[in-house]
Amino acid sequence: MNAVDRIMAPMIPDYWLHAAAELSATDPVMAGFAERYAGLALASRGDAFGTLARSIVGQQISVRAADAVWMRFRAAVGDVAPAAVLAAGPGGLAGCGLSQRKIEYLCDLAAHFADGRLDPGAWKELDDATLIAELCTVRGIGRWTAEMFLIFNLLRPDVYPLDDIGLQRAVCLHYFAGERQPRRTLAEFGERWRPWRSVATWYLWRSLDPVPVEY
Repeated sequence: MNAVDRIMAPMIPDYWLHAAAELSATDPVMAGFAERYAGLALASRGDAFGTLARSIVGQQISVRAADAVWMRFRAAVGDVAPAAVLAAGPGGLAGCGLSQRKIEYLCDLAAHFADGRLDPGAWKELDDATLIAELCTVRGIGRWTAEMFLIFNLLRPDVYPLDDIGLQRAVCLHYFAGERQPRRTLAEFGERWRPWRSVATWYLWRSLDPVPVEY
């Protein structure tokens, strides 16, 4: 059994209940979400490289297609780890259904981990903005992907991914009677949820989809 096949217990943020209570105390919509989704929470499986690799595989394709490609990718590398990806190389990944560009992105990600340019052990000391900038040095990782990583892998409590379409839709639906709002308005509106904007975002995503968002 390789590392990816091992079942890891998800890590749930220790701040979740406190954050939900604080959001509920000042925002009736959040109070309704906290009640509706009681017992559910954001969770991380703790695999930094795997999370980022899967985010690259899934870019601009459907969830079903991404799952199929991911399974072929896993079969090709055996262990979803930097050394295994580098050992497979572009030739070994060519039959996985990945575009040439995504193959280049995955190899660049693996190289960043292998040579220490990305060091998960140092990330606890970095603030959100610094870490997002560091992740964006990898080809194929932009701000949105980095923010998803901070939320779903590192469980950072105050990330507000303004470029996420689902978040935009949910804020407009629940707070602006479905009327689209400019980015600046959405940014200012989100200030009410500090320092728990990741929690508010998760609730808003969940309000649109009965299946919890995971990466």
